[in-house]
Amino acid sequence: MIAVRTLLAAFAMVAVLAASDARAEWPEHTITIIVPFPPGGPNDLLGRLLAAELAPKLGQSVIVENRPGAVGNIGLTVGARAKPDGYTLVCVTGVVEINPSVTKTAYDPLKDFAPIAYLGAAPNALITRPASGIKNVADLIAKAKANPGKLTYATAGVGSVSQLAVELLKLRAGIQMTHVPFAGAAPSLQAALAGTTDIASVSIANLVSFIQAGQLIALVQTGAEKWHDLPNVPTMAEAGIPNAVVETSQALLAPAGTPDAIVKRLADETRVILQKPDVKEKMLKAGFQVKYEGPEALHARMVREIPVWKEIVDRAGVKKK
Repeated sequence: MIAVRTLLAAFAMVAVLAASDARAEWPEHTITIIVPFPPGGPNDLLGRLLAAELAPKLGQSVIVENRPGAVGNIGLTVGARAKPDGYTLVCVTGVVEINPSVTKTAYDPLKDFAPIAYLGAAPNALITRPASGIKNVADLIAKAKANPGKLTYATAGVGSVSQLAVELLKLRAGIQMTHVPFAGAAPSLQAALAGTTDIASVSIANLVSFIQAGQLIALVQTGAEKWHDLPNVPTMAEAGIPNAVVETSQALLAPAGTPDAIVKRLADETRVILQKPDVKEKMLKAGFQVKYEGPEALHARMVREIPVWKEIVDRAGVKKK
């Protein structure tokens, strides 16, 4: 009997060691970062920057897979249902916190994801073509009041951060405008450039060159402070719209159940990456202010912000679908 017990114990130890070795070997093959928006947008650029920086640190290829649609819900659902083995990650904006208040989702942001890192945030800007005749927020408000519901604005989709930024403006200013949702930031930017809509609300990423070239006018930006490359663009508060700070946050997530050791490794590597001066510069040029937070801080942030977004959605009357 003792011999049998000893043998079983030995087998158990071998199994534990084998499992430990298997975990230690991660990653053994390509890692995929799901970006739930179309190529070319700010979230896509950030996902690709992370992929390029993580690959040499992890010793494996890291690729980006765009899964756009439904304001991020398609990609987020794929990520939530992926095997929690460290080979599928999701780089996403704050829509992960907003979507459950706007529409039915197949995931719970707190239960179905393991937070890895908060990466930073970018303000949104309300933009228009010079030909629109709208030069500032006061012009926009006056024109909207004179033509209730006739002005149109493009955003990255229903319930997106860019929409909620305009909805807050509408609430504060007492105006009505018609929402024209697109499937991401890139097509909504194109709508503004083409004059398909009167204005657009887009993350400040990639806007600077268009504004400096005179192709677009930035009426206002939604951050709490001035943006370094656009010192003449007022904040909402400076434009006379109080309590309307809305920023597009960025985060790295994994499916819930991903081993803690893998989450920690990814969080540590991401922290080091975001400290690199060249990465900070690239992110700033892409329109993001770097601000790293680890798994626990990101979880606390999500717990804190989800009810705040819900209140904004409810007050703005953004309907569930």
